[in-house]
This record gives sequence, C-alpha cells and structure tokens, in this order.
Amino acid sequence: MIQDNTTEAIRVNARKTDVFDIFNFKNYAGPNPYLDTGALVFDFALTDEQEVLALEDYVKAISARYPELRDEEYSSHAHLFARTASEVAKLDMDLHVNRWSIREHGNHHQIAIQSLYARTTRGVIYFVWDWFEAITRDSDVAFEEQLTTLQNRFRSSVYGGPTVYALLRTADRKGIPAFYLWEEGLMQYGFGKKHVRGVATTFDGDSHLDSDFTTRKDDCKAFLKTLGFPVPQGDIIVCEREALSVAREIGYPIAIKPVVGHKGIGVTADVQGPKELEAAYGRALKAIPEDQPTRIIVEKSIKGSDFRLLCVNGRFVAAVERRPASIIGDGYSTIDELIQKENQKPVRRDTPTSPMSKIQCDEAMEIYLEEQELSLASVIEKGKRVFLRKVANLSAGGVSIDATPTMHPDNIILAQDIAQHFRLTCLGIDVISENLGKSWKEGNFVILEINAAPGVMMHLNPAVGDSVDVPSHILETFFSSKDDARIPIITFNKVSIHDLQETIDHILSQHPDWTIGAVCQDAVFVNRSRKISNPDYNTNVQSLLRNPKLDLLIVEYSEEILERDGMFYYGSNMVVLDNPTETEMMLSRDILDGSTLVVKKGDSIMLHRKGLIEEYSLGEDEPFTRVYLKEIGTIV
Repeated sequence: MIQDNTTEAIRVNARKTDVFDIFNFKNYAGPNPYLDTGALVFDFALTDEQEVLALEDYVKAISARYPELRDEEYSSHAHLFARTASEVAKLDMDLHVNRWSIREHGNHHQIAIQSLYARTTRGVIYFVWDWFEAITRDSDVAFEEQLTTLQNRFRSSVYGGPTVYALLRTADRKGIPAFYLWEEGLMQYGFGKKHVRGVATTFDGDSHLDSDFTTRKDDCKAFLKTLGFPVPQGDIIVCEREALSVAREIGYPIAIKPVVGHKGIGVTADVQGPKELEAAYGRALKAIPEDQPTRIIVEKSIKGSDFRLLCVNGRFVAAVERRPASIIGDGYSTIDELIQKENQKPVRRDTPTSPMSKIQCDEAMEIYLEEQELSLASVIEKGKRVFLRKVANLSAGGVSIDATPTMHPDNIILAQDIAQHFRLTCLGIDVISENLGKSWKEGNFVILEINAAPGVMMHLNPAVGDSVDVPSHILETFFSSKDDARIPIITFNKVSIHDLQETIDHILSQHPDWTIGAVCQDAVFVNRSRKISNPDYNTNVQSLLRNPKLDLLIVEYSEEILERDGMFYYGSNMVVLDNPTETEMMLSRDILDGSTLVVKKGDSIMLHRKGLIEEYSLGEDEPFTRVYLKEIGTIV
C-alpha cells in the first residue's frame, strides 16, 4: 500500500502497465468525516512505474465526452480523477450525486465521491480508472457499453425503480430523511413518530384491504358500476368457449385481460373476431400467475385514447395520455431496423429518469403486425407511422403525453369521487375517452380499472408535455415541510451511561409521556429500559429511528465510530462536544439551522445558539452535564 512516511509508491491494485493506483475503499451510508452525505472513499496515487501524461491531455480526452469539464481548473491528476468520477457517477441519468472531496496525504490523495448505491459507485471508480489508463496508452475504452452495464447495475438496486428513485430524489431536495430498510424491503421517509414506510407509492397507512380490492378487477368493476360510474359491458370467463359466447353477446370489438395482473401484461384491446380472440385468450391465460385460478375479463372495447388519471390523498393531481409504441418509415429500413434505431435515442435509455422505455418486441407485437399485413422484415414507406401494438403499455415502449391541463371539471370530480372511496394515498384510474376536455357525462368515456400502486414517472417526465411534480404531492401528504419529517436529535461525541441516563431522566421529567431512544458505545435504551444492542452501531441508530413511537433520539458518535462507520443520519438539533478531536468536530458541521452547539475544551465552554455565541468557564466542581441539560429546553 502507499505509506504516508515514505516517498516511494508501492503498488497495491495497479498492474505493471498502470500509471495510477486505487485502493483502501471505504463505504459510508451517511455523513462521514469526508462528506456530509453517503460516500465511497478511496485512495488515489501515481505508481511512478510508467510515465503519466500532462494533465491537459487527460482533460482534452475527457471533455470530448463531458464538455462541461473542459473549462474547469484542476490542481492535480487526483483532482481531475475525482471530478470525472463524480460526473460519470450520474450515469447519464441525472442522478442527484454531485458532491465530492479530496485530501492530500503526502504521496497519495484521499477522494470521497457521493454515493447512492455502493456497488454501482465502486464500478464507476474502476471504470474511470480504466478510462484514465486507456488515455495514457492512447487506446479506446468501450465507454457506452460500460456505462450501460453500470446503468443496469443501478437499475437492479433498491433505488433503481423509477418511482422509488423519483421519491428518493424529491425527498433529498426537500430535506426529508429517506433510507431503505433492508430486512423489510421498504423505504422509510422521516424519523421516529414522524416517519412513514412504503413500497413505491404504497404506504404503511394505506388499507391493505383496499389495495387488494383494486387487483380484483371484476369486483372492483362491479363496485364502480354500483356507484354509477361508467364501466364497459362485459363478463368474467374461465374458458375460451365462454369468451366466444360473451363476445357474441356484447359484440366485437372486445378487450381481453386477466382478472389479476399489472402493467398491461396479458391485455389485448380491439379484438375484432374469433381468430384474434383465440390468440388474445392465450396471452391472458399465460399472464395469470400459477397460484391463481383461470379468470379472464371479456369486455366491450371502446374507441378512444388511453388515459391515466392520478389522485393523491383523494385529490386529482395529474393526467397523462398513453399511446402505443410506433415507428415512422424512411422508405428503406425494415420495421426491426427502425425499432433498433428508435431504441438508440437518449429518451429511450430505459433508466429511472428517462421519459420512455425501449420498444419491446414480443408475440403480441408480431401478431398485431400480422393483422396489418406486416412483419418485422417489412419496409415502411417514408413518413408513414405504424403502431406496433394495440395496448399503450409504457413499459413496452409506449409514449406518455401530459393531459393534465385538458381535464374537464366533471372528470376531475369523477376521479376524486372514486379516490375518496379508498383509503389509499395514491390511486391511478385508467380510462378510455376521445377527449378529456369533454365531460364524461356526454358519453364515450369508460373506466377500465383502478390501480393501488401507480407509477409516477409518466407524469413527472412525460415524453410530450409539461412535468407534474407528483412525488412532491405524495410527500407533502405526509410532511408539509422538512421539519415535519424529523424528531429532535441530540448528538454527543462522548457520553457515559450514567450521563446518558441522567439526560433521559431530565427530559422525561419535562415530557413524561415521551418515548426517548438513546444509544452509546456501551448500551441502547428506550426511556429507562436497556435494550439488546446490535454489533453494528448504525443498525442500533436505525432501529430507534424506525420506532413509530419515538419522540426524541440521543446518540453518541466518537471519532472511532465516525471513522469506521460514519453517521446514520444528517442533522442534529443539539450537538454536545466534550474536548472533541478534529474528526469529531464534523458533528458541528452537520448541525441544523437554529440548533444549539455546546463545546467544552478544558474548563472553557462555547455556546452557539441561534446565531448568538457565548463563552465562559465552568465553575469549580461544576459538572458539564449541568451546562447542556439547561440548554435542552431550547430544542424540546
């Protein structure tokens, strides 16, 4: 490894042909001595085995891919490496990772890069390392291929789903704490008694009965009909013979879909006759999970456009039109070639932030092309548009168009009347209509189904039209401001069990009904009750913040813990430092606005409260506890 007390560079991970070396990786899930956020920290050094190029040569090569880096100034190769890694870490997905830091340590540098998902960030660092080495050797690197691999790695992470990521990013922008609960497979927003947990747009306060009810499309349709809302004529069938019978009764065209399903899987619209019905029935049957009975909806297919209406907390917030995937002919390319070209467009990067997914080729597409007397090998005349499927499935390459401004007041009331019958934070209502600007009372408007866990990206980042900030609407349902997501937190750099218990007792004397969580290196408490301690320090902190009854948290973060694990949370309402080390002073860095800082150095006390600074000395035999216990009243 690279030793601080020598000028000789010793190779750790570098190959004999490498100019640079990367080593000593440390991952922090939260604030740490290097950044005030989760970060991947590593050492960077020159090997001195090969001749390094001039700094401007690397800048020239890198700025060809990232022009914004061209006009910035860099003090060293390490500085450029850190800046490049920070930019690549966004993965061309506009991820909210833009913080980094660098420290010089003799013959190597310590770099910290903001990180959402350590496995992806580490892959980014190794990729940038390969890129720098390739520049040195004047060779190429498979940039787009490697970037795609990293994008897919992030997409497979717990934060990679479009809806989860949109909520995470919005929470970060609003200052609302958010983190993943690995054992539960849930996201948590907020702390203690202020927190909510959920999966995408489903939350712990939602009715699981209502959520389950929306998946039973037949029962839900009957319920909507009972309320007087417009639903298509049809029935539930269990075999193909019954499907043919219902189709004859209601008349073609019809739509066929499984009772249990999502994302348009197994759905076929505009079925024109018995032959198409046979294929559509097979697709619906195939989409039914093995543990579910055969129950398929056959209903009248209504002409019009496919719309999703979204309600949050019982109120209408957005509408989007969904159109099936299509291509436009150029007179010489086949449909298959046109799809490949379309899928190369940046808007179809198929990432959590891209407005469109890649067009998927499947049996349903091929059947629909056959109905148009086409195939993937067909050449389409220039300027002619060919739709590739009947169903406007966005996950298969469909196009989203914002329709929120066009909503007729009657249609807004309709959506809200439906939503208010369900104890669900978010409700998606799928309808067919010729024009949302016309009242549903005028006819040719039907409700296809409702969804308890609607996605948000079609509204937040539509392919056409303005963005509707649905994630903000969702989070504002729970938190009117960032303060509503937090409970008071007191952070010490050192505190004994005796002083910790004294602090708990002091607060309980003023707030006897409170639940107080406390953790130090030696114990975990909830009020006066000592609890089982997890070997992983930050797991204890998380478990307390996960407690839905917790009113206040007290935590000790010593230099040892800060260097080894970092902090779990950002922001303290009160920080108490007892002869702090340089590393422990970072606790004052992460203090919230309007909070209290108490620092003891020897017998000297510095008190910083709401912009005012007071300095004095401890009296003879005056305990330090007396100082900070008196100040606790300013934050609780």
